[in-house]
Amino acid sequence: MEQDIPLIFGKTLRRLRLAAGLTQEELGFKAELQRNYISSLELGEKQPSLTTVFKLSEALNLKPGRFLDQMDDDLNGIL
Repeated sequence: MEQDIPLIFGKTLRRLRLAAGLTQEELGFKAELQRNYISSLELGEKQPSLTTVFKLSEALNLKPGRFLDQMDDDLNGIL
């Protein structure tokens, strides 16, 4: 399960980003992150810091806990 976490985070991030109607570049701008970093997160190639989770959550107009709840829902959906 531990190795699934970056992939689930990325899947959740992509789903929430698309639901918000944002491109990777737009999300990166709002979260003050590079577009290629957003891409790496969505692909599960990188793991975000806690600070990054907060930045992404704010950019998506979500509380960080709600973002993690969404991630948990996605994780339970594949188990």
